[in-house]
Amino acid sequence: MPDILKTIEARDPVEKEFHQAVHEVIESVKPVLDRNPEYRHSAILERITEPERVIMFRVPWMDDQGMAHVNRGFRIEMNSSIGPYKGGLRFHPSVNLSILKFLAFEQVFKNALTTLSMGGGKGGSDFDPKGKSDNEVMRFCQSFMAELFRHIGPNTDIPAGDIGVGAREIGFLFGMYKKLRNEFTGVLTGKSLGWGGSLVRPEATGYGSVYFAAEMLATKEDNIEGKTCLVSGSGNVAQYTVEKLLDMGGKVVTLSDSSGFIYDEEGIDRDKLDYVKRLKNLRRGRIQEYIDKYSAAEYTEADSTLDHNPLWNHPADCAFPSATQNEINGKDADNLIRNGVKLVCEGANMPCTPEAIDRFLDQKLLYAPGKAANAGGVAVSGLEMAQNSMRLNWTREEVDERLQIIMKSIHQTCLDASAEYGDPGNYFIGANIAGFVKVVNAMLDQGLV
Repeated sequence: MPDILKTIEARDPVEKEFHQAVHEVIESVKPVLDRNPEYRHSAILERITEPERVIMFRVPWMDDQGMAHVNRGFRIEMNSSIGPYKGGLRFHPSVNLSILKFLAFEQVFKNALTTLSMGGGKGGSDFDPKGKSDNEVMRFCQSFMAELFRHIGPNTDIPAGDIGVGAREIGFLFGMYKKLRNEFTGVLTGKSLGWGGSLVRPEATGYGSVYFAAEMLATKEDNIEGKTCLVSGSGNVAQYTVEKLLDMGGKVVTLSDSSGFIYDEEGIDRDKLDYVKRLKNLRRGRIQEYIDKYSAAEYTEADSTLDHNPLWNHPADCAFPSATQNEINGKDADNLIRNGVKLVCEGANMPCTPEAIDRFLDQKLLYAPGKAANAGGVAVSGLEMAQNSMRLNWTREEVDERLQIIMKSIHQTCLDASAEYGDPGNYFIGANIAGFVKVVNAMLDQGLV
């Protein structure tokens, strides 16, 4: 196994995030490889770590002043062994090939855990929608789709939203796809409700994360009620994580964005959450404005010179990192443990560094990796695909019930896999093994392709 890691690092030496994701999975599945020698004989690691297809293209667009700009577009079609490629589009200046390959690789196993027939993919651009007018975003999305439409379809690759891609962007992308292909199909998920979207889709990742946390606590005969929770981020995932925590009797004291974080010792109640939703979703404002409205809260500006994130240095019972990759490092993990946190549930993709994960596992915390805990979003995207295929719209209650069933199933699948391979209750090992086994068995069934 070290040979495959060395090969990947030598072939793509600058793709650090991708190396991290691959290393995490390969280390976890060693017992599976030992038990199934045919996996090595079939070069399954070499195959599963190499994307089936990488699409990269330029995206020219014009701003409101008539100035031309060029961004880079990507789509990583990672693995289609159990279904068409499925995964989000991310528009953010940090987007590069390494980040999208890591996200696509994680997506393969996350989708496998959902029980739905979906392969894994990811895409996006280094375009930043922040500060752009609606017309500028529309022109960019139309240019982006003018190339992407050749590579996607309802039975091939179904993108969704991610950071920087919400209902506005999905609408512009879908409109251009429909014009170019002259067909109305469920090729994108995250659509508005009036033309094919699913109820509970915006809430799904956050809700699903809390449902998973509740299942973990239930194994210890405990629940969310009365728990103080730290939540990072302030986008859809964070907002609906807070909403569901409030539904279950939890108390949330933090939220953040790239500029810094707020700490509200009194707790972020429903009125305060509604304010955050208006601030971030309608006005596209900064979290710092929260303290203008609620002066008892504290605001701490982001400081890249620090070796830790002060958000994670507050007394709490549970932590829900819901912003971005690698936001909790080893020192943050030590602070969380010292301040009483007993549960860490990843709402974002790979928000914990390997050092942080090692700390959590060493301390026997209830730790849920993102490929399990934040699978609710893609699960409801899969439900949206099903509704589009049948030309149906399920009620909110129906979708939420299906989401809860899926999250319970993922939780049990992780538990069963961890027990089967000798580490009961280790969700990190369980999630990686369960997703890996499902995908590679399908790959072997389909031959050397």
